[in-house]
Amino acid sequence: MKHLQYLGSFLLASSILGFSQLNQSAQAQVAYGSYVGIGPTVGLSDGVQVGGVLAARYKLLETPISFRAQALVGQSTAVVPTVSYDIPINWQTDAYLGAGIVLAGGDDPSPVGNKISFALQPGVDYMVPNSNTVIFGNAIIAFDAYRDGGGTALSVQGGVGLRF
Repeated sequence: MKHLQYLGSFLLASSILGFSQLNQSAQAQVAYGSYVGIGPTVGLSDGVQVGGVLAARYKLLETPISFRAQALVGQSTAVVPTVSYDIPINWQTDAYLGAGIVLAGGDDPSPVGNKISFALQPGVDYMVPNSNTVIFGNAIIAFDAYRDGGGTALSVQGGVGLRF
């Protein structure tokens, strides 16, 4: 009789643990995949400036952190490396908020200014199911971005990438 009580307790505990594991695995997780991509960029602060963007994301596995870099080409070029915190929306989609710096120089402004400045980068990555394709979109907000008068620069980017 005691063996049946132990067996019953064991089965009950196993069921509870198994259910909690099943419940945890059903929650959305950060979409995996590092990628490189290309697309358009539009600078909105110093008049409208249209250019191109080359984007890269390196996803750290098992943590919701990614290293990102974007090269924005307009009247001049800027490179924006950031570290982002990735927030899973569903199995294919992440929203993220990145923080980093704008590396820009020269007399002509890039889509995000013409001097080194602090930047925030909110965005979304969508991993197309059953493929290695990524659709991305983000904004870069650069603070104190212009040599003449400071000011905030804003650009928006989007494009298509290839996961690796």
